[in-house]
Amino acid sequence: MTTIHINIPDQQAAALETYVQAQGLTLEQWFLQVAEQSIPVPPSEAPSVQPARRHISELILERMSKVPHEMMATMPVDGASQHDHYIYGLPKRD
Repeated sequence: MTTIHINIPDQQAAALETYVQAQGLTLEQWFLQVAEQSIPVPPSEAPSVQPARRHISELILERMSKVPHEMMATMPVDGASQHDHYIYGLPKRD
């Protein structure tokens, strides 16, 4: 393990020591936690956990359930059949 020396003002060092002790840690433990949270893990060392695959309909239903009811009430009822009108501004088809 490598030892690193850091020069900080005495007042900051005392405040840091008090903070770390209140967390029940040593300075070394605290710095290791900060380093683990701050330094990204190289892709070669990252765990290769793949998220569970879900059907697209599940994703759509999940996301649409978060749209407020007030907003859904303003959506056109002919959106599928007249999508060119709503997307591109073309005249509505008969």
